[in-house]
Formats: sequence, structure tokens, C-alpha cells
Amino acid sequence: MHGNARSPFGDNMERVVLSLGGSLLFDGYKFNTEFVKALGELLRSLPFSFGVVVGGGSVARLYAQAARSLSLNEFYADNVAILSTRQNAMLVAASVNGIYVQSFEEAQLFKRERVVVMGGTIPGITTDADSALLAEVLGAKRLVNLSTVDGVYDKNPEYPDAHKYEEMSYDQLLSLAMSSDDRSAGTHFVFDVVACAIIRRSKIETHFVNGRDLEQVERAIRGLKHAGTVVK
Repeated sequence: MHGNARSPFGDNMERVVLSLGGSLLFDGYKFNTEFVKALGELLRSLPFSFGVVVGGGSVARLYAQAARSLSLNEFYADNVAILSTRQNAMLVAASVNGIYVQSFEEAQLFKRERVVVMGGTIPGITTDADSALLAEVLGAKRLVNLSTVDGVYDKNPEYPDAHKYEEMSYDQLLSLAMSSDDRSAGTHFVFDVVACAIIRRSKIETHFVNGRDLEQVERAIRGLKHAGTVVK
């Protein structure tokens, strides 16, 4: 579907939620406008309505670390990082012609819009968990996690013996997340434990793909076979 993303008929379309990793938004500390524009073009071309949760990326990690350097606690580091995710979300919303919201209540209010975009919400909850909760709020049955990694691996994908899963269960993903999620602001892990529990309880099919490969992103959005990982 081409045209204005802010159609009043978004609630008549199948809903898909995207968890947009902040790592895709920056080249170093320069905002990747070309990627965001290309993603916006893709979303406008597809016959779905979207919820998009945007991560913080390198800027959020920079601010979280600054908070720690000033001897502030993880709650404060989280709060600072959340502000970065919201700045990113505002830019993404403008690019995809979506509605920017700051809470799940606002997302519910504006769910008739074709694209609803938000950043982080509360300390201790990552944007992974926010995306899973947004999928519940919007009634989405499919969530697509976009990052710079092309799927879920049993260990750091930089290791030569790392194995990528083509398909896995909710329980498998939760077990993997529990082994790597230390709940610190700005740290890296495959998908946070809270997010894994939420998609399991609501049976939200979740796809992990390399967000830079928009062909794979489109296939995941459509629920087609792709080069990443499917959790169901």
C-alpha cells in the first residue's frame, strides 16, 4: 500500500510491531538518515499497520555510561538512556510519517493510525520489553526485531563456532536470554528476559533479522521465510 502512512484505517489492517535497534540508527555517533528514510519507504509500501519501538543505540550507551561515571545509579542511567530512545523515536516517527507517543495508553488511543512510534518507557524495562508490550496493546500477532545481527545465536556470533537458530521455541529463547541479561542500562543481549516472557504468554510470533537487509525485513513483516530466526 503506497501513500500517506497516517491513514485513519490502520485498525482494519493486520498489525505488526517492529523493535528497531538503536544500533541501526547510527554510524558511530552520526544519525543514519538514509537508513531511516529507506525504512519509511518500505513501511509505506506494505499493507500493514505498525507499532514501532525505537532503541537508544550508541548515544544512549554514552549517556548511561556518563551517569555511572558521575556515581549515579542504574535507575538514573536508565532514565537518561530512555530520553535518548525518545529522541530517536521522534526522528523515526517523522521519517515514517507516524504518530509519536510516549506511553502505552497513548499508543492505545492512537492505534487507528497506520504507524505509531515510541521510545522507552520506564527504568528497568528495555525497548525489547516495550515492543512486546506494545504488541499486546495493539493486538499484534507478529513482532519483528531489527538489529545489526542476522538472527539468534547460541553464543556471541563473533565466535566461529556460534550456531544460528532458524527456528526456536519461546522457552528456548527465554532460557538463552536468562543466561545473558544482566539488566544493566545499555548492555547487549539477544532479547531481554521480560520481553521473552511477554511474547511467550501472549504467543506473539517473533522474528529476528538484520535490519540493514530490507528485503529480509519485508519478508519477516509478511511472515515469510527469511534468513533470520523465528520464535514461535
